Amino acid sequence: MSREEAFARAKEAGLDLIEIVPTAKPPVARIMSFDKFRYQKEKEAKKERLAQKTTELKHIQVSARAADNDVQIKIKQLEKFLAEGHPIEIRLRLRGREKGHKEWAFEKMNTFLSMITTEYKVMSPPKVGGFGLTAQIIKK
Repeated sequence: MSREEAFARAKEAGLDLIEIVPTAKPPVARIMSFDKFRYQKEKEAKKERLAQKTTELKHIQVSARAADNDVQIKIKQLEKFLAEGHPIEIRLRLRGREKGHKEWAFEKMNTFLSMITTEYKVMSPPKVGGFGLTAQIIKK
């Protein structure tokens, strides 16, 4: 229908003429209350925002000399984070003279990674950082 006719029908009904798809040929318009239209759009946007699952990077910090029980607690926490779908950064903290024994630190990190029972994918392999070793993993 023509634009003038659409405006006339909208005015007759006491509503607004709202352009829905301006890029279509011919453009698509709807006769309805603009307030109702705006409310529906805001409601859809809010629903989309809530539906988006934000995954933040979780950090697990382990000392190179941690006792077995402490390591098991860290593994349980790590597996909980993996189950929730979070990417995880594992930090193996080295102190003092431990920083001079990089091969020992890599061995400790590989031992820690092998203790994880949940299937995971290594996003970034263990590498030396300022305070020790870091590795990033994510659930497969």
